[in-house]
Amino acid sequence: MKILSRLLNNCRKPDRQIGMELGISGGAVGSRISKMEKLGIIEKFCLKVEPPLLGLNMFYIVVNSQNQKEIIKNVKLAGMPFAIVPCVGGITVIGVIVKEDMQQKIELLQKLMEDVRVMSVFEADNTKITHNLTRTDLEILNQLIQDPRKRIEQLSKDTELSTKTINRGLEKLQNNESVQFTLIYDPSKIEGFLCYAVVAVTQEDIPKMLKKFEDEFGEDYLMTPFLAKNQVVLFLYSESIFKMDEMTERVAKVEGTITTELFIPKKIDMPEKWLEKRLETLTKSQTLHLSQVN
Repeated sequence: MKILSRLLNNCRKPDRQIGMELGISGGAVGSRISKMEKLGIIEKFCLKVEPPLLGLNMFYIVVNSQNQKEIIKNVKLAGMPFAIVPCVGGITVIGVIVKEDMQQKIELLQKLMEDVRVMSVFEADNTKITHNLTRTDLEILNQLIQDPRKRIEQLSKDTELSTKTINRGLEKLQNNESVQFTLIYDPSKIEGFLCYAVVAVTQEDIPKMLKKFEDEFGEDYLMTPFLAKNQVVLFLYSESIFKMDEMTERVAKVEGTITTELFIPKKIDMPEKWLEKRLETLTKSQTLHLSQVN
């Protein structure tokens, strides 16, 4: 689980480095990664780019319905799916990408889903997004879509850029909070542990709440927390349903937390077609203007 956690946060992290952090050899890390791939726990390594970094808007909608196909069909009428996470209890969390008129698209989607229980709609926190990508960055990103773990030498060959340029570009991308080298995993294939998310709603200062949560639950993090405007989503793992319930109660008791909600994912999907199309559009564009569309 600790190897999986590190790969979720940065799948480019070398096996040797992970091994040093965990007190085992790089070879042992590599063999465990291969085992997780064979068991279907790790489905694929992928690149997660927040749409606002590429000049697009995004919001999340949480619905309660068993008819997932109909939900996705409606989402595609309003925008493009960014992330689709069906959870235990018929709940589905969907990230929706829109180019413009976000509030109108939210209203449209809510009307399309009038027969479905819409639990919440919220925007991601885009305040930390730095729009400083260059055409070289886009070229590197385009190569990393299919294989985010591609070696520097191969990236240099495929892009016809120097290894120095590739190194510099990768460092810049890895330091950008809107770009994540991660993976898709199957929660149902993990034996002995439960993976879940606790959404904590707060009116307190978000950085202050993040510090509190990290001090209390950092050892149980599966991934770096996700931030919305007044929400912190903690991705955790526990050994049993009882431990999970206990952890959720502890999150609720952290000073500054107003309410909490528990989500247990059954499947995770992050379509990449939008990213391929957007990078292609931006690469062909005469000007590179990536500021967020309002």
